[in-house]
Amino acid sequence: MTVDVIAKVAEGKISLANASKLLNKSKRTVERYLQKYRKVGIQFVIHGNTGHEPTNKTSSAVKQQVKTLIRDKYFDLNLIHLGEMLESNEQIVVRRETLRKWAHEIHHVKRSKRRRKRVHKHRERMEAPGLLLQMDGSNHRWFGNNKSCLIAVIDDSTSDIHAQFFKSETTDGCLKVMRSVIEKHGLFKALYVDRAGIFGGPKRCNFSQMQRACDELGIEIIFANSPQGKGRIERAFDTLQDRLIPELRLNGITDMVSANSYLQHVFIPQFWRRNIMVKARQGTSEFTPLSPEVNFDNICITKEYRKIRNDHTFSYGNQFYFIDSPIKHSIAHQKIEIRKANHDRFDAYFAGRKLAISLVSEPTKPSMEEIEIQKKLDVLALADKLGNVSEASRVSGISRDTIYRHRRLLQQGGIDALKRQETPNLRHKNRTDEELEKLVIDFSLRNPHLGQAQVSRQLKQNYSAEISPAGVR
Repeated sequence: MTVDVIAKVAEGKISLANASKLLNKSKRTVERYLQKYRKVGIQFVIHGNTGHEPTNKTSSAVKQQVKTLIRDKYFDLNLIHLGEMLESNEQIVVRRETLRKWAHEIHHVKRSKRRRKRVHKHRERMEAPGLLLQMDGSNHRWFGNNKSCLIAVIDDSTSDIHAQFFKSETTDGCLKVMRSVIEKHGLFKALYVDRAGIFGGPKRCNFSQMQRACDELGIEIIFANSPQGKGRIERAFDTLQDRLIPELRLNGITDMVSANSYLQHVFIPQFWRRNIMVKARQGTSEFTPLSPEVNFDNICITKEYRKIRNDHTFSYGNQFYFIDSPIKHSIAHQKIEIRKANHDRFDAYFAGRKLAISLVSEPTKPSMEEIEIQKKLDVLALADKLGNVSEASRVSGISRDTIYRHRRLLQQGGIDALKRQETPNLRHKNRTDEELEKLVIDFSLRNPHLGQAQVSRQLKQNYSAEISPAGVR
């Protein structure tokens, strides 16, 4: 259309003003088209840069280098993260759209899962830090080949995060992360969690150590009815899985200690607090300074209770313990508090006072083997006392050959030599032949619907095998 209009303007059939309206161009542009048309003809429509490479075009060598890096090294990074890593680690600066095009060419674009979602009502952030914190754990292959759990707490107002790796989502891990937040910032108002048993959901009959610790600290626990209710911590785990896992892999981190160190000293300070954290709407913080009277060692631990018996003993861990502390009045039938800071040891408290306890060693019944060995030793002692093996044999009812054999075993190998020696693969003389056993087992497996009497009868009829129903059973 442009060529036809400019040709008619050159022939004087259309004015410049009408051509400007038809082409939706300015009068100056139409005059430039006309001047070029008179010089080169209809080729004026071809742009002057056609066939020339742009001055800012990235070289093919850089393009191939980036594609190789995407395939071999940065295969699990998203485009924004990929651009950052190329700039920081490889000193290659490429625009995001160019990276996207190159990644599409080799089919290495990390796509998010697309699924139909329910519409949830948007909830505004809290106005100040410390009003509401969300806690959850994420089991994933964060580093290495084994799964581990990342327990994290995020502030709803600023998205400030505190996290640590553990082997699994445990009460001790949640208490440790919550304690680190309180020691750094102070007491917060409410904790938003799911209905897992660790936090006191229905599986724990609405009680847990976390719930007990929060009650003692004055922190309210709010239970979410859906994952979307605590969406801030759920989206934080998406970001952490998207960015933290590749960085741990690129740094060769495969153990939990190194992963926690990288998370605390590199990832959270250098990436999360610079790029993810936001400014609260209110400048004042709602974190309350911790009172000097509060002792975390008595709160952020596991507490259990046991009933004291009449003799001032109690049971814990399948063992009995006696209260050694001097007590003026009886505390029988009262509850004693067991405080367990780790898996190895515990302390017992009553009315806030630490009690001295000792393990009660109860006698155990000897095993049949020990009884049998003691009988042999008694017969040998009797023979030594009487000085006559024949007389010891008459009194004990054990043959002289047996007494001599036991004495010889005791001299050669000690008491352990008197234990009953099991002879491998030795069949009893009254046991059914091995071939008949195999026949019965094979026939029973092929005919599982038959009872023992029917199996016995059919084996006799078809295979001439004589075996009783009790033998089949």
